[in-house]
Amino acid sequence: MERLEKQAPTAKLTDAQKQELAEIDSLYKAKIAEKEVFLQSQIAAARAKGDSEGAEQVQLQLSREVRRLQEECEAKKAKVR
Repeated sequence: MERLEKQAPTAKLTDAQKQELAEIDSLYKAKIAEKEVFLQSQIAAARAKGDSEGAEQVQLQLSREVRRLQEECEAKKAKVR
């Protein structure tokens, strides 16, 4: 642990930075939840119609959107740090 600390010291965050990071997390959790609710309803509708291929496409879209939002969140948090 001490060697790692010497190689890449841990940055100390100010209270303002911590608050901004928490706000970014909160914002992106809400965005991800919104996408999940919206696309899960589309997946359910496609499955109800018997369109398994359409449901799979929407599921893939959901996973891409969630990944993209997570990457955006991490990029914004990195800028704050």
